[in-house]
Formats: sequence, C-alpha cells, structure tokens
Amino acid sequence: MRILIAEDEPVSRSILSAMLGKCGYDVVETEDGESALERLLDEDVPKLAIIDWQMPGMDGLEVIRRIREARDDHRPYILMLTARDEKADIIAGLDAGADDYLTKPFDPGELQSRIAVGQRLIEMQDRLDAKIEELRDALDHVETLRGILPICCFCKKIRDDKGYWNQVEAYMSSHSDLEFSHGICPECMKKHYPEVYEDIDDPDSP
Repeated sequence: MRILIAEDEPVSRSILSAMLGKCGYDVVETEDGESALERLLDEDVPKLAIIDWQMPGMDGLEVIRRIREARDDHRPYILMLTARDEKADIIAGLDAGADDYLTKPFDPGELQSRIAVGQRLIEMQDRLDAKIEELRDALDHVETLRGILPICCFCKKIRDDKGYWNQVEAYMSSHSDLEFSHGICPECMKKHYPEVYEDIDDPDSP
C-alpha cells in the first residue's frame, strides 16, 4: 500500500519514511501543503496519507478540507500529525476531515497500530466497492431484460435492438445467464407424435 507523507521538517519526514519503508509500505514524500494536495488530487491517489498540521503556506487542515471538498471517490484515509494535543485541536482536525490523529513526538508502535487500523478500513472499503460494482453489473444485466420485446405472433422470434430476429433461446442466452434444455410439452407431443402420445397417455399400454 502506498502512503503519502506531508511533512516540512526534513528530519521528521526522513524518520517517518524510513519507518514506513521497513514495514513494507511504498512511501511518497511531500514537503508542503501545496504539493501534498496536488498528489492527493491525482487519479492514482495514495490510499493513506500522514499530514502534518503545521506547514508553511497551506497548512494540514486546509489540505484536508480541500481534499474532502474535491473528492467523493477514492478518498484517502488521512492521519493528522501534530504537536498540538488540546481537545479543541483534536476536534478541529477531525472536523476538517481527518480520520485519525497522532501527536508529536509519536511512539513508533502507536503509529504502526494506527496505520494498521487505517489499512483495515481501506481494505473493507475496497471490498464494499467491489460488491457495489457487482450489484451495478447485476442491475445492468437485469435492465436488459426489462421493457417491451417485439415478438413475432407466428414463429415467436424476438427482434433485437439492431432489427434482427432471433429465436427466443438465442435472445435470452445473449441477454442473461440462462441455459436451455429442450423437451416436448404434452400438447406438442400429441400434435407431432400422436402414436407416442397415445402410448404414454394409455395407462394399460406396455
């Protein structure tokens, strides 16, 4: 999983990057709010971001606000990193759109645990998105069988969207997951195979 770090202090950024790299994460480093915002608005956005509150120019809170306003899809999980530890500051960070909050100086174990929580939530969201996509595909599939079907009153062929006439079996097979097995109903048996029908219908026949 890729993690973006937005930290203007070089030493802290290097420590964070080294720690995350040892844990197997692919780290993307940025040193200010503007570059962090640019990367988080890309199509190929990292799924998790660690954003420092205090940075020159655009601070972390503003970055988070703009990300939440700009993205409805592919929203990154955001961990706010700051030396502020007052309740009012924590509330401000979460209200801005941060998913979690970690104060400096941070404990490496706590950082890893909070990232693990974020990763679990990201994986749950990915599975949910996959299920939603499956449901959309299923709905699209069902929609193809809705509406009025032009059908010949004599041969019972169905006219498709391109104007071609198809056997019912061919049309249904191409628009659904149905498979057909053929048999003969009693009326057709009596009409086309009367001798066989009589034998079947006669309980005394051998």
